[in-house]
Amino acid sequence: MIEKLISKIVLVLLVISLSSCSQRGDAIYDFSPLDSIIGCWIDKGYYPGAAICVVKDDSVVFSKCYGSFTGETKVYVASAGKWVAAAVVGAVVDRTPLDWDDTVEEWIPLYRGDPKGKISLRHLLSHTSGIRPYLPEPRVDNYNHLDSAVMEILPLDTVFAQGTRFEYGGLAMQVAGRMAEMAAGNEFEYLFQTLIAAPLGMENSHFTPINTDGGHAPMLGGGLCTTLNDYMRFLDMIYHGGTYWGKTILNPETVKEMQADQIKGAEVLPGEYVEKAIGKCHNGIYGLGEWRELIDEDTGEAYQISSPGWAGAYPWINKRDGVYGFFIAHVVGGSEKDGFSSFYGSSVISRTVSDIVK
Repeated sequence: MIEKLISKIVLVLLVISLSSCSQRGDAIYDFSPLDSIIGCWIDKGYYPGAAICVVKDDSVVFSKCYGSFTGETKVYVASAGKWVAAAVVGAVVDRTPLDWDDTVEEWIPLYRGDPKGKISLRHLLSHTSGIRPYLPEPRVDNYNHLDSAVMEILPLDTVFAQGTRFEYGGLAMQVAGRMAEMAAGNEFEYLFQTLIAAPLGMENSHFTPINTDGGHAPMLGGGLCTTLNDYMRFLDMIYHGGTYWGKTILNPETVKEMQADQIKGAEVLPGEYVEKAIGKCHNGIYGLGEWRELIDEDTGEAYQISSPGWAGAYPWINKRDGVYGFFIAHVVGGSEKDGFSSFYGSSVISRTVSDIVK
């Protein structure tokens, strides 16, 4: 009973520190280099505001808000939502007969007899499915439900055979989400809210836009709206192998599978994120919904994972440093300005943190 009370008190103090978002840091760490980088981005007008929190060994070592941002500012975080979406599917895998190696046609009868029906859930979430990354212009995926979204995807030709190439995008994740819906018997937003958001206390996060006429299909690859505080709870859970304050949200095996190399022997073309942003050239660059930025050369295990978004949001975990953190922002007027790329440039945050805490 006492241990539970202490845990609750610690959690409340953590939430208060994030909500106030005042600059803080352990006296043994000097976060001025990181503060300077982010402050420069704000001064140059790349972002109207931002917020960041860094946790090391389960203690907040740095948190600060910039501009009008607070720990509760809601922002669409683009591809930073891929990590969360894959976790929702993982939670369904944990609780239903759905399996990572199940094919589309096993769960979506509409795809039976179509070549795309043979694509596995694993390939859909690792960008190796062969489904084109986005709908052909000018079409956009703004349907009311995922069942409508997958109908729009059905007639599209694949661009390569599944498992043969890596091509980053978001369209295949809509099919993965529909498989989860069919297995669980509920729509994706409900699954997110009940399996991930509610247990973690992510009260200000959603995939499906609210207060709209008829709603829209959740954009698994880029439609998460969240806050600094909410996403930090998600990272806390992943960092602790699927457990959050004594509650099992994801099985440890599921977290491990999400972080494992899912590219295998697929072709990775030059210039993908890990090479361009991190400066590392290895083939196992992606898991399920997350980038494998840094890997152990001996074991092949990823010790730094992330899910950057084009608008600037950057969540990461570095297991060697015992660190996880989240930078939340939304770029002004496009993803590049003055040669700065909000997608490729945000990785300097994790590098800077690693230099500081080592």
